[in-house]
Amino acid sequence: MVLQVYFLRHGETSFSLNGGFCGRLDLDLTDNGQEMAEAFAKAYAHMPWKAIFASPMKRTVQTATPLCEATGLEMQIREGLREMNFGDWEKKGRDDVQSNHLEDYIRWMTEPAWNAPTGGGETALAVANRAMPVISEIEGICSDGPVLVVCHKTTIRIILCQLLGIDLGRYRDRIDCPAGSLSAVQFDVHGPLLRRLGDRSYMPDHLQERIGT
Repeated sequence: MVLQVYFLRHGETSFSLNGGFCGRLDLDLTDNGQEMAEAFAKAYAHMPWKAIFASPMKRTVQTATPLCEATGLEMQIREGLREMNFGDWEKKGRDDVQSNHLEDYIRWMTEPAWNAPTGGGETALAVANRAMPVISEIEGICSDGPVLVVCHKTTIRIILCQLLGIDLGRYRDRIDCPAGSLSAVQFDVHGPLLRRLGDRSYMPDHLQERIGT
């Protein structure tokens, strides 16, 4: 047996629909987002999960809860799995940010690994430095899987870049992660192997067709 870590992005929120910056905003799922969470639990409750880890934010806890209830596993909350802090850009749309923080926005778009959003936001490197110890913890306590990690779009993309040897500054350009999507990495003797990326096939058609970011 080998360790397999599944990364589930939380279900739909109002901000995942409109594309606004939502890192530290503690949003609830929409009704469709809650349906995504329930659909995931129905589709994946049969798997022999060893552990379920989640970000402490409402949208991730609400996404993980149906599976925890179905399996009887306790949700293990880890602060390192939070979404990127977007600083002064929180609650704003991209047009607003470009209008009011143009130089910082250009720097961030060009090299987000080392440039942070205005006003105390995080770089991609900072997110990696707090998220990757959680992955190391999982590797240390789970010799085989499957293990589920429920967190956020940016966080998942950064973790996958780190695991797969992709330039951290290109996380937006190389990894897609729509709301409610599932990705999976297998850990074996040759290192991390991507087995699944951005999969939403477990959802009913009307949820797969939801447009968002």
